[in-house]
Amino acid sequence: MKTIFLWAITVALAGFLFGFDTAVISGADLPIQQLWQTDPLFHGMFIMSSALWGTVIGALFGSVPCDRFGRKATLIAIGILYILSALGSALAADPYTFSFMRFIGGLGVGISSIAVPAYIAEIAPAKHRGRLVAMYQFQIVFGILVAFFSNYLLSGISAEDWRWMLGVEVIPAMVFLFLVFKVSESPRWLILHKRDEAAARVVFNQLQEKDVDSIVSDIKRTRPTGKKSSLFSTRYRFPVMLAFFVAFFNQLSGINFIIYFAPRIFSLAGLDSDSALLSSAGVGIVNLIFTMLGLYLIDRAGRRLLMLIGSVGYIVSLSVVAYAFYAGIGGMAVVFFVFLFIASHAIGQGAVIWVFISEVFPNAVRAKGQSLGASTHWVFAALIALLMPFFLSVFTPATIFIFFAFMMVLQLVFVLFVMPETKGRTLESISEEVQTEHPEAIVLTK
Repeated sequence: MKTIFLWAITVALAGFLFGFDTAVISGADLPIQQLWQTDPLFHGMFIMSSALWGTVIGALFGSVPCDRFGRKATLIAIGILYILSALGSALAADPYTFSFMRFIGGLGVGISSIAVPAYIAEIAPAKHRGRLVAMYQFQIVFGILVAFFSNYLLSGISAEDWRWMLGVEVIPAMVFLFLVFKVSESPRWLILHKRDEAAARVVFNQLQEKDVDSIVSDIKRTRPTGKKSSLFSTRYRFPVMLAFFVAFFNQLSGINFIIYFAPRIFSLAGLDSDSALLSSAGVGIVNLIFTMLGLYLIDRAGRRLLMLIGSVGYIVSLSVVAYAFYAGIGGMAVVFFVFLFIASHAIGQGAVIWVFISEVFPNAVRAKGQSLGASTHWVFAALIALLMPFFLSVFTPATIFIFFAFMMVLQLVFVLFVMPETKGRTLESISEEVQTEHPEAIVLTK
């Protein structure tokens, strides 16, 4: 178990870079717009969403290197992309160079959202898989927290303090790149894609698996033949639908809207700039605490219960924030219920999304399925970053928050009537039951 944990935590460090890169832009949002005098639509399209469009491309095509070159080689490439992006965006002399370098970092984020959950799911034992894969989410949240505090601490150190905010990411990126060389390749990839059973057995022995023969036999049984390896064949219709809607609802909760624009939201609620930045750091603290609770519960309570709790919390918090803006209450009331929203996300969607998507697809198409879920997630994240500066200039905050609340009502319906439970089961047993050729797969596991 020690080896599994060490490898999982090492690979999950890509999540720290994911979270840091996602949140660090919030400190550069307004300073860059003022420096380069960009209009709201240009600012949203090129400055705020350039990394996200890179993430979309990385998520769409990240399964290709994952399957062709392996999980480990892909993780090494991710580290290199983060280093290039951190240095390039910090040194950018114009908005176009800045956007391109942020795009490079986005590629790393998108590919990591495929490679990391797939790798950890493929080395983890069933009873601990939820917790181990969810460490990726924990590292994302930890990265977000560190980014918010880093922005706060670096604020005001120079006339262009945003360059330091972005450039400091090179340090954890280099640490990740060094450590990832020390992990072994996924044994399931070795069997299914490289056809190297001997190497896979060595890795399983390193992981101290007790019944290697049985595991290898189960994996070989899931080896695809002919058209069965196509993600969009009929047999994968149900897991495709599950991955799409989990990712779709994750972004339509408004989570990235709040993370990217936290200082601006709190400023709209009447807080001064320093209080807005500090409250943004509070978002990171709440996110971290409740993500830790989600990690503790995910293999005990299960994926569906956490999603139910999160859905109810979303609906309550978003509705109250919408009312607070509508009634002009603002101030700390908005801050409190934004914190409640973050807690609901952390214990629900935040803890579950990457675990669930990595579980519902068979071994043969796991990277492709992860790509589908991740690209859905990031397409909607990019659209939110692209359009929100414009929407904030057209619609009231109350209107925006009530829209997100309505979407979470739809998520609650999805969780209650469609989403199956996957805790405590082997990847092979899950894949056998959620393929559409098995009607019983659609029966909910309570």
